[in-house]
Amino acid sequence: MTLSAGNYGFAMNLHMVDVVGQYKKIKQEIDSAIQKVVESGQFILGKEVGELECEVAGYLGVRYAVGCASGTDALQVAMMALGIGAGDEVITTPFTFVATTETIVLLGAKPVYVDIDPKTFNIDPARIEAAITPHTKAVIPVHLYGQSADMDPIMDVCRKHNLKVIEDSAQAMGASYKGKKVCTFGNIACISFIPSKNLGAFGDAGMVVTNDVALGERMRMIVVHGSKEKYHHEILGVNSRLDTLQAVVLGVKLRYLEQWNSARQLSARRYDELLTETPVTLPYVSPACQHIFHQYTLRAPKRDALAAFLRLKNIPHAIYYPIPLHLQKAFAIAGNKKGDFPITEQAADEVISLPMHTELTDEHLGYITDAIKDFYNAN
Repeated sequence: MTLSAGNYGFAMNLHMVDVVGQYKKIKQEIDSAIQKVVESGQFILGKEVGELECEVAGYLGVRYAVGCASGTDALQVAMMALGIGAGDEVITTPFTFVATTETIVLLGAKPVYVDIDPKTFNIDPARIEAAITPHTKAVIPVHLYGQSADMDPIMDVCRKHNLKVIEDSAQAMGASYKGKKVCTFGNIACISFIPSKNLGAFGDAGMVVTNDVALGERMRMIVVHGSKEKYHHEILGVNSRLDTLQAVVLGVKLRYLEQWNSARQLSARRYDELLTETPVTLPYVSPACQHIFHQYTLRAPKRDALAAFLRLKNIPHAIYYPIPLHLQKAFAIAGNKKGDFPITEQAADEVISLPMHTELTDEHLGYITDAIKDFYNAN
């Protein structure tokens, strides 16, 4: 018998992301790796940073990886390496985290938005070509929620128009498209390692990866003030080094990534089973993709009322993202208005993400989904 959300005989300790529970399972490995760095005193660009870069490159199957200070920096470094700046246009999605557009504008370029696929929430490849102008220099597809964008048609249109492709893979480390890992399609891919990610550090951290050795070398210079040799600055750069402590944490966790992604996929399937008879629209998984469920995101009727009900039940949840980027005041430079991207705007009104992490139990999933059933039975 399924228990209602109000009838569980124990207190639920739910987290949107349980980074502490995950840490406790590998505490000895993590603590030992951190202690070695502390004893070495090599906190900036220690040898472990290079080791992690090699391990990530090997995991993804790319030739070059460069650690940096955050996923946001990764996007900026990638665009700097490609020479994107004033007068250029970059096509991307309005339904993503602010960093994707923020970095375009910071470099003096203009974001040009394309509406999304209503099922995957990723950029709709069929709409890209109509947005291309003589000023277009690159396309940034975002692999949202842990599922790859539809890369074959994206790459086809970009090759046709000689455009660069930067994969925003901040939410998709370990995801694949037609059997090939994301981060391996575009000219450059950008990764975020903030603690909530499937592969998360103990603070801000990021990486850029590429199969172009010349681009890789250029990005390595950019992250250390544009230099190969100390005090010799050949190009304009920034200070965006991946610190050694974060590198060793990520090095330990990388060994568990496939196992953890499988655990997320299992929880997603269980969510699907438990929510099948409710009015919500379950996450769509493209047959071409291996979705690694950075987020488990529903379309929900009466979304805001459901969110309020979940708060009463002490069930964490989030809305990614409530205000599309084309409606954000900071990016008025794009010249958009409400109604320009109706599929995105509808998604922003309907999406809600449920707890998703490696430490979810059947009891957690039952409590969460029973609360959702209780809400819709009463409404």
